[in-house]
Amino acid sequence: MKKLYRSRKDRKISGVIGGLAAYFEIDASLLRLIMILLLFFTGIFPILITYIIAWVIIPEEAEESITAEQTRANG
Repeated sequence: MKKLYRSRKDRKISGVIGGLAAYFEIDASLLRLIMILLLFFTGIFPILITYIIAWVIIPEEAEESITAEQTRANG
């Protein structure tokens, strides 16, 4: 079962976009581009408030999951 976490390794500000990208299995750069476009088309405040709420609500990824993922990648 997949869970949504803020990413520790793919973060620019708080890891919200990196975590969403990992959860939906899409490229984080594409999701960041979509967020920037939404910022311009909807006004800054709706997306900014949503991002801040997600930052507070979504838990941060556990340190153990990063270590396990690196171990699997290294073989």
